[in-house]
Amino acid sequence: MIEIPKDFVLTDADTSFCDVERALEEPNGLIAIGGDLTTQRLLDAYSRGIFPWYSEQDPILWYCPNPRMVITPDKLHVSKSLRKTLNSNKFQLKVDTDFEQIIQHCKTVERKDQTGTWIDQDMVFAYTKLFEQGFVRCIGVYQQSKLVGGLYGVSLGGVFFGESMFSLVKDSSKIAFVHLLEQMGYSLIDCQVESSHLNSLGAFNIERHAFIQSLKELL
Repeated sequence: MIEIPKDFVLTDADTSFCDVERALEEPNGLIAIGGDLTTQRLLDAYSRGIFPWYSEQDPILWYCPNPRMVITPDKLHVSKSLRKTLNSNKFQLKVDTDFEQIIQHCKTVERKDQTGTWIDQDMVFAYTKLFEQGFVRCIGVYQQSKLVGGLYGVSLGGVFFGESMFSLVKDSSKIAFVHLLEQMGYSLIDCQVESSHLNSLGAFNIERHAFIQSLKELL
């Protein structure tokens, strides 16, 4: 059984997050439990390098893992075949449009080796509110006017905190990801935790303290 420090529990709206360097090693990065998904709480969390990640039957769990997967524009790897697709007219992109559809697809589209979703209805409501306030951005990828891929995340200063992406057609989420790196002016993309999909695009791990230092410089 995991022993949770008492001051990790967010008992009310005024309870602050602990220093992220106190985050647990197992589960990796757990730093707080409870609280809410208000705009104020979420913006405070992201500015500290913390994000919510939990299953529907769990309380809200907050994480700041070590290491942290990130990517910068200069490290982006685009294969020849993907570049060819980018240069074709196969897909069309829209930025900050159809957010509701994008987050619903992220919530419902099945992923390999993953059962269920961490995006519950409370998260949909919270991130929709952030989108309406300009703190969340999204990219939609379309084929013959149909939404077939996309992503969304929190935008603060020079950092884009990636939350989720989906793909209904091969390469569609990659198209959105490349556009994010090449066209939207962010210095750092937070990918949260390692995945082979992101590795293939050039994402890499850094130590948590280095990630937090980057946030201090870019936010």
